[in-house]
Amino acid sequence: QDMNHMDEGVEFLPAMNSKKVEKRGPKRRVVITVLVVVFLLVSLTTGLLIWHFKYRNAPVRKVFNGHLRVLNWEFLDAYEDSSSPEFSMLAQKVKSTMEEIYRNHADIGPYHKETVITAFSEGSVIAYYWSEFLVPKYREQSLDRAMADKQSLVQRWNPRLRNPLLKVESVIAFPVDPGIAHSARDNSCMFSLHAKEGQVTSFTTPGFPNSPYPNNALCYWALRADASSRISLTFKTLELEPCRDDSDYIKVYDSLSPVEPHTLVRLCGNYAPSYNLTFLSSQNVMLITLVTNKEGRFPGFKAEFFQLPKMKACGGTLKGESGTFTTPYYPAHYPPDTDCVWNIEVPSVKNVKVRFNMFFVLEPGIPVSSCTKDYVQINSTRYCGERSQFVVASTTNKIQVRFHSDQSYTDTGFSAEYLSYDSSDPCPGKFTCNTGRCIDRSMRCDGWLDCVDGSDERSCTCTEQQFRCQNGWCKPKFWVCDNVNDCGDNSDELQCSCAADSFKCDNGKCVPNTQKCDGKDDCGDGSDEGSCSTAGQTAVPCKEYTYKCRSGRCISKQNPECDGEQDCEDNSDEDNCNCGTRSYVRKSRIVGGQNSDVGEWPWQVSLHVKGQGHICGASLVSESWLVSAAHCFLPLQGIRYSDPSLWTAYLGLTDQGDRSGPKVQTRRIKRIISHPFFNDYTYDYDIAVLELQSPVTFSAVVQPICLPDATHNFPVGKDLWVTGWGATTEGGTGASILQKAEIRLINQTVCNQLLMNQLTPRMMCVGILTGGVDACQGDSGGPLVSVEPSSRMFLAGVVSWGDGCAQRNKPGVYSRLTSLRDWIQQHTGL
Repeated sequence: QDMNHMDEGVEFLPAMNSKKVEKRGPKRRVVITVLVVVFLLVSLTTGLLIWHFKYRNAPVRKVFNGHLRVLNWEFLDAYEDSSSPEFSMLAQKVKSTMEEIYRNHADIGPYHKETVITAFSEGSVIAYYWSEFLVPKYREQSLDRAMADKQSLVQRWNPRLRNPLLKVESVIAFPVDPGIAHSARDNSCMFSLHAKEGQVTSFTTPGFPNSPYPNNALCYWALRADASSRISLTFKTLELEPCRDDSDYIKVYDSLSPVEPHTLVRLCGNYAPSYNLTFLSSQNVMLITLVTNKEGRFPGFKAEFFQLPKMKACGGTLKGESGTFTTPYYPAHYPPDTDCVWNIEVPSVKNVKVRFNMFFVLEPGIPVSSCTKDYVQINSTRYCGERSQFVVASTTNKIQVRFHSDQSYTDTGFSAEYLSYDSSDPCPGKFTCNTGRCIDRSMRCDGWLDCVDGSDERSCTCTEQQFRCQNGWCKPKFWVCDNVNDCGDNSDELQCSCAADSFKCDNGKCVPNTQKCDGKDDCGDGSDEGSCSTAGQTAVPCKEYTYKCRSGRCISKQNPECDGEQDCEDNSDEDNCNCGTRSYVRKSRIVGGQNSDVGEWPWQVSLHVKGQGHICGASLVSESWLVSAAHCFLPLQGIRYSDPSLWTAYLGLTDQGDRSGPKVQTRRIKRIISHPFFNDYTYDYDIAVLELQSPVTFSAVVQPICLPDATHNFPVGKDLWVTGWGATTEGGTGASILQKAEIRLINQTVCNQLLMNQLTPRMMCVGILTGGVDACQGDSGGPLVSVEPSSRMFLAGVVSWGDGCAQRNKPGVYSRLTSLRDWIQQHTGL
């Protein structure tokens, strides 16, 4: 070993540059970091370039529709024909002028692709066009702003432009679906019609009525009238694809350009003949478009139009004790862009009030709280939307009524009357609501809110037939314990609830929660065993209250039949479901009346006896079978009404005075089968089925109603509908127009007490929701209808008997279909 005590065989070499050795590790890390940063920068740059060229610069196709006014040009009749040389010449001039305007606008010119002139109309000459643009995505908003700036477009024009022949103003442009431009090149479904003085012109969709309108089509009908006129358009028949987001539709425009701000109405589905489909233009042009998809086959429409002079003035001064006034052209839709002012004055010793009997001033998407578009204004208050009859009173003998409609979406309008009144006795012989409305004194304290503010039901003394709510209101006793808060403070339901550990049955009985869904009918009506499983296909033991599939398997789901869902494994719950629907889904908006619309109740049947007219009602349940009441066929005054040859059935009937109408079907009766247990004293088992001599043909106004399964549950408190031509007042004559009334199912126990224990399990008790409507004589045998959550309608009952007619505190009694369902099936096979 040496002096350092190390082995002599070991030798260390000195480093040449100790600093270089120390820095070699950190330098490598720096190089790696730089490479990573460079890679990220390259990736980011590449991404930005890709985004810039592929996304930010991605071309977007934009189409604008609109019109402009040519001031220094006279309108010629030849301009109505787009194939005429005169049209082509002017169209080229307008097109060149517009291209020049676009070219001089930095946000428009570089992206303009094409402009097409589609039509001309008077004033001096109005040119209608569409323009197509291809613009980078990032410039889209700039183009939109530029095209919306009408003044900017006009100011770009000056006499030094290359085409100074036309003086243009009022360039209007609105964005539209780009598909418009493509479809506008195809003129196979484009039509131009001009009204003739004193004549009505009809037109239809292609093929109507023998074949459906085309699929995947865009059709135009350009309507014109003379320069000093406006157009009245009415759709006489309209049957399109049912309304959905992507369904076929019609739009009517107050213009010859299909632009949304000039849309008068959008229509889809089908409409009853009585529906108001009359529209007025503000000028002498109108455009109808039909847009169809690739699905379905539907008849289309038949329409007619004519011209009429423009109103010189709207509104005016009205004087006298009373009078009437309406929106222009009522009951047709009022024209757009209209302002009317009525200054009303009655004698100075009186005050004046205005009563709106009909009020439809509704604009889609506009809340009635704002009334920013169409409205009626009185004393600085605006009114719009759909409103039931209401009164606006003045504290003086004068009142001013203003009406305004904007350029789009019109409605039926209003019908009003003005009346003078003595401020000390504003409703002679009647009760005065706090709102100023007058109602019959009999409506005071009757349990119904006839005054909108409820003033007729305040400070009342309840009768023996009424229940006193905790808030002091009086309500009919048969509304107690029906699961509906009629009092407003729920006091009519407080004594009906069960203990916390109990279940409340539909019949009002309480059972322990432990007995719910235990496979036993502890309630007595099966409600404790209904809907015990969310899965419809869950098999359960078959009981009286469980639905039985065709396979013999029972399921726990309540009311599974024809609800649009497969609950039985064999799908038998959805078989034979071509029933309970209306062809006319759009009904008339009838206010203050109970008249039914055409096709609203297509299963309603009127049973006539020769020489006596309408005797009873019935319900169509198949092509060959009717359901009615057995008591209609009892012998009376020596006439054997059980003889089928005496009877004639009218189907598709709304007006008794129009029994020979083209849509009405007449059938003789082959046989009448009354229930063998029918008791003509108690009216128990009051049911009968009638077989027609020949099957009916189903149509828009003749359809069957669904028969419920014997297990179907119609819960207490459910709203139902009753229809018929019975007497409108007790002891009165029958109605000419089919009547309807919305009523409510009453708690069976409560009703039985009110009717002195006269009810049986085959009966159901129903009461009116408003005064003066209930089933009356002549309605016997007619349908009691339930609208289910699926919107399908079921026959819940048959009009049987009641204590009087239209009595607010006297419920009506109906035969319960579910209790008689097996007997109906036994004799009809349904």
